[in-house]
Amino acid sequence: MSKHYDVVVLGTSVGALASAALLARRSWRVLVVGHGARPARYRFGEHALARRTFSFLGMSSPAFGRVLVELAQSQTFRRRVRALDPMLAVLGPTFRLELPPDQALFFREIDREFPEVRRVVDTLYNELSRTNGAADAAFERDVVWPPGSFWERRETKKARELVPAMADEEPTLLAEFPREHPYRDVIRAPAAFATDLAGPLPPFALARLHGAWTRGVFSLQGGEDELVEFFLERVRAHGGDVRLSDRVLSLVHRSGRVRGVEIDGETEPLGVGFVVADGPAQALLELAPNLQLSRRVVERMPEVSVGDGRFVTSIVVREGGVPAPLPVHAFLLPRAPGLPEVYLERLPGAAPGTTLLVTETLVAPTADVTRMREDVLTSVEAHLPFLDRCVICVDSPHDGRPLWSFEGGRRRDVDRATLRSQGASLDAEPMVPRWLVTPSDCHGLAGEPVRAPLDGAFLAGPTVMPALGQEGQLLAAWGAARIITRTDSAKEKMRRDMWSKVELA
Repeated sequence: MSKHYDVVVLGTSVGALASAALLARRSWRVLVVGHGARPARYRFGEHALARRTFSFLGMSSPAFGRVLVELAQSQTFRRRVRALDPMLAVLGPTFRLELPPDQALFFREIDREFPEVRRVVDTLYNELSRTNGAADAAFERDVVWPPGSFWERRETKKARELVPAMADEEPTLLAEFPREHPYRDVIRAPAAFATDLAGPLPPFALARLHGAWTRGVFSLQGGEDELVEFFLERVRAHGGDVRLSDRVLSLVHRSGRVRGVEIDGETEPLGVGFVVADGPAQALLELAPNLQLSRRVVERMPEVSVGDGRFVTSIVVREGGVPAPLPVHAFLLPRAPGLPEVYLERLPGAAPGTTLLVTETLVAPTADVTRMREDVLTSVEAHLPFLDRCVICVDSPHDGRPLWSFEGGRRRDVDRATLRSQGASLDAEPMVPRWLVTPSDCHGLAGEPVRAPLDGAFLAGPTVMPALGQEGQLLAAWGAARIITRTDSAKEKMRRDMWSKVELA
């Protein structure tokens, strides 16, 4: 092995990149490998299309605050973001509710749409405020979520005790609402699209995710690409390397510990001390096919499977086709049986005078998606009735069908082969999954442990704390970086020294 890195990070998720930036800051030599991650955008001529929706909910998390403080980027990053007003909207069959950050305006919206439950809503948000305040205090602590070792369990237990609601097993959050009241969907729908857990959400996770949507939502002008580049800038600034187009073919291991990585196209493997991955443990183990795990280790591994996927469709329209008050983030509840629930992100189009609508729908992994594009358009047009007159093009990267171009007034199918040079794939791309993990940990919040079954390998992706979405990935990233740093006493001392009172203030 002619070249050596302290840490190789696989993937470009929030968790993977946060751990890479933290470790680079702590003087570990880091290499970030894209490992098949695709850019968030591709193009059709002058129009930009999206592979994924992007809602940056981690801004309100103390986990992200700790990352920014250690990177000495708190003020710099805040200049990159803008607060959204309204934070989101929920469009139902018989109502339209906007959630502004101003509390007086928010309750004015409640009085307009749901005066019959105003008292219940007051009680709900008072409880949410208490629960999320306690959760902030817990997640500010320098502990590992979920814990692994004896001492980690002791530390994390003390943090968990700060949040009594974390242990609640009964769904009391909505108990006072009438069973069929539409405000239940106002709570449920945004949380469903924000979590990485496909199964029923624990009550605390529902409270935490709804809190993330209603405590102030921020946007980055460049969306997901800007957040990725922010972390990569930090990695490069501290001497790390970035190879987004590369893929790891296999992990080199000896005596049950990772020793190197083989990268596609390289003649020799790279020596490594640690590997951090943003996928499930099974995907990591598939890179080490000759690894022999003990029966005990195999039996203790949680069972991880794909529960459903995020089917994304891009709709480019002329500006006149979208109501001016429609916010950046909206949730469209179906107006007819059989239609999907849709998360809608409104973005400026790449071409002048256009708007890009990016939709996301949750579908089972075995579902036939060949007609999903039509169903999504029907759901959207039910809430935006003049949209069909202003559509320029429609495409999804997940169904493998031709792009639809409506320039000239009639639909024209554009073969995907012509889009390949503009960043699109020829075949259908896999959807971003939501996960099912059995058994769970931390009162249903946690899934896989941060430590992978291969010694020296760690997980910082959505399967570690899937119920909490982006915040869960940030907690996993912090835990992985903490464990790795503590293997080197000199670097751990340097990290403690960096936490000066001036920066914390």
